[in-house]
Amino acid sequence: MKKIIFVFAILLSASFLSAQAFNGTINFKYTTQKDTSTNLYMVKNKVIRLDQFGKNGNIQGSFIFDLGQNTVKFLNPKRKLWGTQKSETPQVIRGECIVIKGTDVKTISSMKCTEYTVKNAEENTVITYWIAEGTKFTFFKPMVTLWNRKDKQSIYFGQIKGIPTGSMPMLSEERQLTDGKLLTKLEVISIDNTPPKESNFEIPEGYSKFDQ
Repeated sequence: MKKIIFVFAILLSASFLSAQAFNGTINFKYTTQKDTSTNLYMVKNKVIRLDQFGKNGNIQGSFIFDLGQNTVKFLNPKRKLWGTQKSETPQVIRGECIVIKGTDVKTISSMKCTEYTVKNAEENTVITYWIAEGTKFTFFKPMVTLWNRKDKQSIYFGQIKGIPTGSMPMLSEERQLTDGKLLTKLEVISIDNTPPKESNFEIPEGYSKFDQ
């Protein structure tokens, strides 16, 4: 009887955590030395759509991530094309990344965030992440891994070990280690907990497949 109760408790706990996983829309602002863009993430269960908007507000492109199928599709609205994104070879990190968990906390978009710093002297880079630790954003780390981008913001985040599953940076700043010059900044502007429509994750009508 005790064994049955124990198993039931595990299943109930897993069901509860799953029910708490984020479904909704997250608006990120991405700033570089030359440009500012907006990244809009729509999340529903294990599928994520990313729309990228330029400074002028026009959509530049989209990606659809299916964490269940481990696939990434791209959408080109200008040419009305779609295709499957091939995984890139992982970027090799030169030198050693040193991860430091800070003691400071700050609230961003109503989320309590903990400071983490990743430094690499050989690459002259330091990135500070303010991470919402918890089980809510279960899509984020698997999506970053699947996308396999070569930017340091993504690569250095993968060097942070031991954070709870479902953690996500709400603010991150990449700087030169020697002089502190800001190179890139990624920050959450807004979070909407309204689940997106299924149609957002479908290939739009009239799009042709791009065969590579």
